[in-house]
Formats: sequence, C-alpha cells, structure tokens
Amino acid sequence: MVMRLLRGLSDFLGRLPGVPILVAIGLILLNFVVQLLPNWAAIDWLAQTNLLLHLGLVLGFLGVLLGDVL
Repeated sequence: MVMRLLRGLSDFLGRLPGVPILVAIGLILLNFVVQLLPNWAAIDWLAQTNLLLHLGLVLGFLGVLLGDVL
C-alpha cells in the first residue's frame, strides 16, 4: 500500500517536478493575502500563526530536494 503510493508519487513528480514548488509559491502568496484580510475568527488564526507560510516553505524545500533527486 505505502510502496504503491510512493511509486505513484515518484512517477507523478518525475513527469512534473515543478509542481510542489508552484504549490508552495501559491501557499506563500495566499498567506500574504490572508495577512491583508480583516480579522475574522478562522482567518485571524491563520494570520497569527503564519501556517500557510510555513507549509509553503517546507513544501518548497521538499520540492527542490525531490526535483534534484528525480
């Protein structure tokens, strides 16, 4: 089960190695937009924790590492 998932992920990233980096850039830009929005309950929590920024950075670094390997 896990091997099949990893094999499928490897095949997908082998064909399109830039997808994780593009998604990471999208998350970072979305974090910027969330910072500009007014303070609503759920959005305020995202703005204070910078969750989308951190997820985007981690995904971007993993995308760079996986792009070099594949």
